[in-house]
Amino acid sequence: MTDLSAIRAEAARLRAEFEAAGAEPVETSVLQPAEVLLDLYGEDIRARAYVTSDALRGEQMLRPDFTVPVVQMHMEHGAEPACYTYSGKVFRRQEDDPARASEYFQAGFEIFDRQNPAAADARVFSLFYNMLSHMSLRASTGDIGILMAAVEGLKTTDRRKVALRRHIWRPKRFRALIDRFSGRTPVPESRAELLQIDDPLACAGPMIGLRNWDEISHRISVLREDAKANPISSEEVRLIDSVLSVQGSSDRSLEALRDIAVVMPSISPAVDRLATRLEAISASGIDLSKLDFEASYGRTQMEYYDGFVFGFYAENRSDLPAVASGGRYDALTRQLGRGKEIPAVGGVIRPGLVVALGGAR
Repeated sequence: MTDLSAIRAEAARLRAEFEAAGAEPVETSVLQPAEVLLDLYGEDIRARAYVTSDALRGEQMLRPDFTVPVVQMHMEHGAEPACYTYSGKVFRRQEDDPARASEYFQAGFEIFDRQNPAAADARVFSLFYNMLSHMSLRASTGDIGILMAAVEGLKTTDRRKVALRRHIWRPKRFRALIDRFSGRTPVPESRAELLQIDDPLACAGPMIGLRNWDEISHRISVLREDAKANPISSEEVRLIDSVLSVQGSSDRSLEALRDIAVVMPSISPAVDRLATRLEAISASGIDLSKLDFEASYGRTQMEYYDGFVFGFYAENRSDLPAVASGGRYDALTRQLGRGKEIPAVGGVIRPGLVVALGGAR
């Protein structure tokens, strides 16, 4: 049986360690406005969040994480630079794995600092690395920003780039789009027939659904424009695949990405940022030859991160989620900042897993 008192004690201990590292403790409401989260993630968030309603406040969600409300708080009245910590429960619906908890504790650490993002990344990662070093966990790292830069450098339409960036966190959908935009997958026959008709709406029946005629006409125009665009070249597809296949030790992965950057210069600034970050991490005493890097890491579960990402895992417990995870989320501060933005990085530790794995102190 889960020992909640032990988990609460471990959450408090972790938070105290974060405070000792310079973080200011903050609190957030358990009930969060659903509108903000729906704007960020779309209707997909409903599949993994508990939604309720309030006669005065409208739709509300039980807090699915701390990062969004902490970013909102900081963007409204936070000083610069700033560092925060928190602990408490988050709530996630589980539809595929009944063994996973639907509510559990997190303790987190977030930095908002525009002066030296690489140093902030290294500070967060090394802090987590040292706090968890007694548990012999496997540390994994990646950088979503490199793939985003690769997409931005493609010789294709802006509309296609937007679609690819939106689905970076959905690998199957991303691959399907790459295959379609490169001509590897043909346009569905029904769509091809639709695009050949001069006025597809001329013989349409009554309006059913939420879209109006203007929205439908605009969508058809977009599809026609896309059908006329040149396909992404096989060489560019190969380079995207090369980026996604990079994995191994951090030092060797950096060299592999530098080689790719020679023929794909759009990723050079992101690779340079990776190099600067790795220098800072190495300066904190972490051996880069023993630190795993995977260019595609974080693409299935870290959808508001847009740069450095990391996670810590129990080596022989593949059934467990990450004991700790985090990364950089600069774009999130732009979305929530109402015209303001600031580089930000952070992460969370799950005290319940620390206790379950015998790592509590």
